[in-house]
Amino acid sequence: MQTPAVQVDPITVELVHEGLIAIVREMRANMMRTAYSSIIYEGQDFSCGIVDDQAQLAAKAPADNPMHIFPVPWSVRMVLDRFGDDVHPGDIFLHNDPYTGGTHLNDVATIYPVFLDGRLFAFTVVRAHWGDVGGMTPGSISGQATEIYQEGVRIPILRAYDRGQPNQAVLDIIFANVRGERQRWGDFTAMLVSCQNAGRKLEAMAEKYGTATLRTCIPYYIARTEARMRQQIAAVPDGTYTYEAYVESTGRALEPLLVRVALTVRGDEMRADFSGSSPQSDGPTNIGPAMPPTAVLTIAKSYLDPTPTVNHGALRPLGVHAPEGTLLNARHPAACGGMSETRRTVDTVVMGALAAAVPEAATGDNRGTSNHTYIGGRDEHGGHFIFYEFPAGGTGAFGGGDGNNAVRNFQEGDFASIQPIEAVENEHPLRVERCAIRRDSAGAGRWRGGCGLLRDVRLLADRAALSVLSDRNILGPHGVCGGEAGAGNRFTVRRGGQEIEPSPIPGKVTGFALQRDDVIVMRTAGGGGYGDPLDRDPAAVAADVAEGYLSAAAAPARYGVVLAAHDVDAAATVALRRELRARRPQVTLAAWDGPEHEGPRRVLPLARCAAAAAGVGEGDVVELVPSRRAPLRAWARLLDEEGERAYLGPRGLAILGMRPGERVYLRRLGPWAPPPTAD
Repeated sequence: MQTPAVQVDPITVELVHEGLIAIVREMRANMMRTAYSSIIYEGQDFSCGIVDDQAQLAAKAPADNPMHIFPVPWSVRMVLDRFGDDVHPGDIFLHNDPYTGGTHLNDVATIYPVFLDGRLFAFTVVRAHWGDVGGMTPGSISGQATEIYQEGVRIPILRAYDRGQPNQAVLDIIFANVRGERQRWGDFTAMLVSCQNAGRKLEAMAEKYGTATLRTCIPYYIARTEARMRQQIAAVPDGTYTYEAYVESTGRALEPLLVRVALTVRGDEMRADFSGSSPQSDGPTNIGPAMPPTAVLTIAKSYLDPTPTVNHGALRPLGVHAPEGTLLNARHPAACGGMSETRRTVDTVVMGALAAAVPEAATGDNRGTSNHTYIGGRDEHGGHFIFYEFPAGGTGAFGGGDGNNAVRNFQEGDFASIQPIEAVENEHPLRVERCAIRRDSAGAGRWRGGCGLLRDVRLLADRAALSVLSDRNILGPHGVCGGEAGAGNRFTVRRGGQEIEPSPIPGKVTGFALQRDDVIVMRTAGGGGYGDPLDRDPAAVAADVAEGYLSAAAAPARYGVVLAAHDVDAAATVALRRELRARRPQVTLAAWDGPEHEGPRRVLPLARCAAAAAGVGEGDVVELVPSRRAPLRAWARLLDEEGERAYLGPRGLAILGMRPGERVYLRRLGPWAPPPTAD
């Protein structure tokens, strides 16, 4: 830990620290009160922060989205590297380039330098989701983009204002290439004013405390946060913990993409190596270099030190390696609209690795995606309308508690779960006809995951286009410590009484033509469960049935609970649970010296007798379920041999923390195919 050269009063440090956070909170309030787009003032799809003159995150609010704000230092570093000393009071810089620290093109960062006593002190920054930045579909994000040019205007670090004067040529080029220009101008102005107001607040703090005090306090409390993070990491047993998970498809073909991590803890430092992950894809499921460190920081902080204080100090003990040219560090011209989907898979593998290191902190997986849903077209006045929704799902269960239903989770900021019906219907030719908890979507467990959301939206215009970019549509969010997966996300169109799949690739839709009275049906994923479902309190199962979270038929099938007139039949429940445990298929692990993967897919050579006992067919996706970790997923390859053997190579055994000869529960997830038409 670096100690500041000047000792400061700890009370003053706290006042300065909390004062900076208060400025960020005020930036958020300004954005919500002045932005033009409902996705900002209702959906809260934006974040704010203060970054010091060394490109270190100095302050954020607890409500800000880590996916937005943790990459901001990369954007500020680009300003410093490109412009150096040519940064002046009144300048405004814009950035959205995912290859140099951005997220995806819709997330535009406005960066405002603040000078105190004639020297650069900090930058105030707002990163906000613009409802459209051009590209091939309304809303810019779609499931089948193949290169970044199809996703809109790419903004490297640009000076949009020079010493307080707008660079009109730059601004004209940007806003001439977006749909809904009035809304985009309004949002940009809100971002600009929020940054400028925050700059004035910093100047007022300098008058109160003195510029030298402010400059001393920031590195002091950043170093303190670093020390706390190192202390928490040091409590984790040394070792290397591995895990792997999948992005379901590129949007071009139903072929998964592998994300793999080796998480090494040595003393008070942690290093994540993502070598072995799939090459960058020809679809939108790629991320830039700022995203893997963002994911590692988000999960490590949440699992090991879930206190609200977050700044650059928490990042210092973490090392991240994501090889260039993979989907986790993509190069031009890879499309990156699916940044949220890929980054959340990075979250998933870090969560899985930490579940092995600190199982008491493990949680079931979350919905694993932003569920970008765009409905765009022309309104009755001839103008563009663009409806953007990112419906939330169930959160993962944890040791001692159920997940929450249809809300944001610790990987996200304080976003709204959905936009209010009034906002949707006032701004767009749409009618929200149903908004409900999705029954039976929660991952079963001793503590169940949260339920997903069910939302029906009817089109009232003559025509429009639907685009969706989602994941976890086939492989639902996994459970941990024996918990089951939640139901996957799913997006369909109801037309004339029939449900239509708008794409052959689930969750990847580009410009599907809608007609008047089509109903877009959004079903979001439930969170993964925690612990054995047969250990759940029968009274809690009965309560879930009474609340409508669980169907009466699912109570005995998933939890072994027998209900009679909504009351638990205790004797029948004990007997059924005993029977279900006895029938639970187990396999004996055996060493495999062949390839562990065929392309991106992990294969599980499995004796045909063992497969039959588990109801597993050739090519089915299965889980090997340890009692204290996250499960290992694989595609079954049936072997013509007797016995109950399942074969794993060294990495697969390491993920499970098991050895050849040990027995483990084998659970079938289902065929690798789109979901059926009926839910």
